[in-house]
Amino acid sequence: MRVLIAAGGTAGHINPALAIAGAIKSHCPAAEVHFAGRRGGMEYGLVTRAGYPFHHIEVNGIQRSLTPKNLLRNAQAAYHLALSGPRARRMLRELRPDLVIGCGGYVSGPVVRCAAKMGMRTAIHEQNAFPGVTNKLLAKDVDVIFAAVPAAVEKLGAPEKTSVVGNPVRPEIFMQDRALARAKLGAGTRTVILSFGGSLGARRINEVVAELAAWEQAQQRPLLHLHATGSRGVELFERLAKEKGFACGDSLRVSEYINNMPELLAAADLVISRAGALTLAELEAVGRAAILIPSPNVAENHQYYNALELQKAGAAVVLEEKELTGEALIAQVERLLSEPGKLAIMGKMAHTLAEPESLEKIWARLAALMELK
Repeated sequence: MRVLIAAGGTAGHINPALAIAGAIKSHCPAAEVHFAGRRGGMEYGLVTRAGYPFHHIEVNGIQRSLTPKNLLRNAQAAYHLALSGPRARRMLRELRPDLVIGCGGYVSGPVVRCAAKMGMRTAIHEQNAFPGVTNKLLAKDVDVIFAAVPAAVEKLGAPEKTSVVGNPVRPEIFMQDRALARAKLGAGTRTVILSFGGSLGARRINEVVAELAAWEQAQQRPLLHLHATGSRGVELFERLAKEKGFACGDSLRVSEYINNMPELLAAADLVISRAGALTLAELEAVGRAAILIPSPNVAENHQYYNALELQKAGAAVVLEEKELTGEALIAQVERLLSEPGKLAIMGKMAHTLAEPESLEKIWARLAALMELK
């Protein structure tokens, strides 16, 4: 069996795709799993590091802010969009996959649509309660739809072929040894804080985390803070460090991107992040306390509603960006650190929300679609 998975843009699309690929290989070791995406996107690095064959197709999104630079980008995006259909058909004719799966991102659109028109078996996975444009357009054409939550079923418009399966979490998330992960970091008995704003970075999160880092060093707390700036935040965070008088070292370690997220989640006591669906699924899987800062720049404010579910369960604190300041973040961190056992209790509550059987549910439906015994 040959499978082609199309996913790209952000880790929130790519990581569940990799999890599904792993499940397919686990149940069907002889299966060939290929990926389609942009060589210039982050999917290229993540997929090739995982050892899967990668097939390039150039598809870009339209920029909503109409600056002169974005007008040029939009012209290029329109050009590549016009060619995406023929390029996808050529790829599919060469690969001749038995199954094509879309996991979101612009690249999924032409690849899955063409596969469906060519009579290939197709499936999509929607990670959010409010489906993205690509999956809503594809829903009517594919054979199987996987939805993370019940709220997405009606919005996708094809309940008769939709299964609610949760969000698949990479198997590596479950395979980590917390004590070993902490030992590799040299954490000792320190509280480990892990913060990030997504693969590209979030300017506001970088700004408030910089204030938190300055406070941590001034207070000389027994902390180990691990922060990822994202690709767009490297220079900003370096400048903020100089302005606010803190420095990287043993208590503060800063990187552009986290390539070993399963290991760092295992080591962490508190996570500060956006509230993307996959991030929350991984927090629930490992049982970690969180301060969640939902992105305001998403469809129907779905990150906020995702985050509220964890806050209601006592697993997280939600800080909306419109009210976010360095002082507000510091106050929440100080409050959580000052109450013994609080982070552990929040972590246990997060774990109660986990969906550990997601990949098994996905595999069972795919096996039925492919008529595998």
